[in-house]
Amino acid sequence: MANETMHAVQYDNYGGGTSGLKHVEVPIPNPKKDEVLLKLEATSLNAIDWKAQKGMLWPLLPRRFPHIPGIDVAGKVVKVGPGVKKFKPGDKVVGKVNTLTGGGLAEFAVTMESLTVARPSEVSAANAVGLPVAGLTAHQALTQTAGIKLDGSGQQANILITAASGGVGLYAVQLAKLGNTHITATCGARNIELVKSLGADEVIDYKTPEGAALRSPSGRKYDVVIHCATCIPWSTFEPNLSANGKVIDVTPTPSSLFSVALKKLTFSKKQLVPLFLFPTADNLEYLIKLVKEGKLKTIIDSKYPLAKAEDAWDRISDGHATGKIIVEP
Repeated sequence: MANETMHAVQYDNYGGGTSGLKHVEVPIPNPKKDEVLLKLEATSLNAIDWKAQKGMLWPLLPRRFPHIPGIDVAGKVVKVGPGVKKFKPGDKVVGKVNTLTGGGLAEFAVTMESLTVARPSEVSAANAVGLPVAGLTAHQALTQTAGIKLDGSGQQANILITAASGGVGLYAVQLAKLGNTHITATCGARNIELVKSLGADEVIDYKTPEGAALRSPSGRKYDVVIHCATCIPWSTFEPNLSANGKVIDVTPTPSSLFSVALKKLTFSKKQLVPLFLFPTADNLEYLIKLVKEGKLKTIIDSKYPLAKAEDAWDRISDGHATGKIIVEP
């Protein structure tokens, strides 16, 4: 596909929001060693995309300008680089582009073979594409950081999931329900019934006094908090935790990292743990299997064509989406 071009959406510097996005024609990328080139069917936006544009992740992201945002991708393999063994042209897959370089808001994108998995015909591109970042974040928080076994074994854990109607939160509720857990969740009033239907045992409107205080309606203390919201101080969590309670912060900030250091210095048994995603193909395959079996759903907030990527950017940036925002070329 040498010398061929594709439609993409990029930005040239920090800031600007939707007005900083530009529709451009750029060369179709060529897969290097251990990479696969996909003709995209769907891209899922995440908070990291708009945060990077605002400069909130400087100096890590983006690596250079111009930058094509978008990390989660699903599509069809059209070309493989040297050394690729698992895939061939025509295979339907879902994967994650390199976080540093991006590339998802385009007609074609390159993924690493090691972070790409086959997508069965029973799972649509839109239902798979939310998994690489949001799904794997929820899975890692629950299984690796919290130690929840998703086969239902182990001692029951009382879990709180904040911002449970967001992209990570909705996956976290469903995955936690597969374990031996009692789930309390917070969200806006309009999403309470949805979150209950996906497995939460009790749901609190975050705008009420009880919701703001994170108090369990049944009086439980939380063994684990999957913290998907922002701007909740440790002083709000602390009285609601069990003796060895753990708050897993899926969107750590400099201030929360300072709190982590402080908790270590005071030798507190109650912990604040920042989560940094380390995705694996095995875990992504597991989530795809759950979707195929009907045990995990991707809740789609909205879909947009690539030509209207600005509308999708507005939606992800306002922080009130229910589930995933999908862009389709």
